[in-house]
Amino acid sequence: MRKLLLLCLVACFISCTQQNESFTLSHQDSLLFALADENATLANQGFIKCENYLNGWLQYRDSASGLIPRNIEESKDFWNAKDAAADNYPFMVLTAFFVDSVHFNNTMVSMLESEKRLTSRVRSLPDTYSFSRQGFLEDEIKMDEIAFGTSEYIKDGLLPLTEWLGESKWSERMIEMLKDLHKEIEVAGVVNGKGFGNASREEVNGEMLQVLSRMYWMTGDKEFLDWAVKIGDYYLLGDHHPTHNLEYLRLRDHGCELVSGLCELYATTHFALPEKKKAYQQPLTEMLDRILEVGRNEDGMFYNGINPKTGHVVSDGLADTWGYTLNGFYTVYMIDKNETYKDAILKIFSNLAKYKNYDWEHGSADGYADAIESALNLYNRIPDPAVAEWIDSEMNVMWAMQQASGIIEGWHGDGNFARTTIMYNLWKSKGVYAQPWRSDLVVGSEQKGDSLLITLKTDKPWQGKLFFDHNRFKDNMNLPMDWPRINQFPQWYSVDTTHEYNVTDLTRKEKSNKTGEQLKVGVRLELTGEKRLVVF
Repeated sequence: MRKLLLLCLVACFISCTQQNESFTLSHQDSLLFALADENATLANQGFIKCENYLNGWLQYRDSASGLIPRNIEESKDFWNAKDAAADNYPFMVLTAFFVDSVHFNNTMVSMLESEKRLTSRVRSLPDTYSFSRQGFLEDEIKMDEIAFGTSEYIKDGLLPLTEWLGESKWSERMIEMLKDLHKEIEVAGVVNGKGFGNASREEVNGEMLQVLSRMYWMTGDKEFLDWAVKIGDYYLLGDHHPTHNLEYLRLRDHGCELVSGLCELYATTHFALPEKKKAYQQPLTEMLDRILEVGRNEDGMFYNGINPKTGHVVSDGLADTWGYTLNGFYTVYMIDKNETYKDAILKIFSNLAKYKNYDWEHGSADGYADAIESALNLYNRIPDPAVAEWIDSEMNVMWAMQQASGIIEGWHGDGNFARTTIMYNLWKSKGVYAQPWRSDLVVGSEQKGDSLLITLKTDKPWQGKLFFDHNRFKDNMNLPMDWPRINQFPQWYSVDTTHEYNVTDLTRKEKSNKTGEQLKVGVRLELTGEKRLVVF
């Protein structure tokens, strides 16, 4: 039976005068530590699966370029922006951040540099790269495809990395492409004479609204806000209103981006342009109300696609990305306090038990990844034990789809398996993680009011740092409010870098004070043998 090293930490606000507190755990604390121990085991399983995914996909890198293929079978000869770069590579980067610093600092950076050097075609904007040709897959420049691929790479890939990492080589790549994309489009629809297809136009515009709203706050660059407003005016103040004028509105991914994008712009104008927010309020509310009226089944789940003008359901499949749309509803609820929009979330929550082991996308892990993220992001705002139980059950279904090689299904959607698993792991640890990571090092947490109870386990001695999450929506993104966002990696327990925290070692019965900044940048630990600690 393997030896377990148990490190139990509690972090809480406490005055400097409370130095004689008891080191004895209450019965409630003991129960919470037992839950933290379960969480630690689950998060450990998740990181092992992410490490296996990373190593599995690295086996398929092209030997000359170092890039990964779109898929490992029918699309194995090329890298592309909208799939390989947007959906897979970024979550290889994030996985490496947590489990393999060598790959993070070397392999992932090398892949980024290779991508910039080999695939940039219109200034910094990328085009599809063929490994066998060692050049672009097509001789002709198709600006609509380049714009679409760039928007996908930015929103689905580089923006989530920036949400976690803050400023980095990847955020620099994102802003560089965003600036160059603005030279080609303002409102996507026609790009250099090439038209976007049905929902693709709404997808690109929705992606730009999400990206521009966040990048305006992160950078303070008014160019991004002005650009977003032009798109917002096009849909909310012109004759392209999503539910008044469009005959097809997709409510799953590759279309639903427009709904949450307009809501993110609404939140941005609430703080930055109050008069514009006032102009948007009625048409935005009419859009959301119409979607609730004709876009849902009896359980509150969104259909894949509707004709909002007639109310006809065009595609009656259910959107696995239901939370992506509800992120927008909850964002507007946070601003306007319209209970109808919060109730839309509660309705789904009350019916989630019906959707255990639900076939979201014909058995694909990607459908589970998006549905679980949907639940996690909203559960972060509206805790519900039944939703937590559903998330746990569906993670087991998704995890079971991973092959022994680490590959899940062998296409770019495998990255979403890792993305959602990392979100799940951070929920189980409440944002606490240890580096350097090892497969036998286990971290999990439970929260008690303003206190955090953390459990670590390991088979053998370990030394490194324990890191605490912080207010990333402020520190990394400079957002005025933590509205729910696709791929944002929700915050669970975030230390305030301006506060002081008390740290207690239960084994040694010692206390020390740490600032929030010290907890953020990592507390050094050296663990030998069995030990139990508490920090509070």
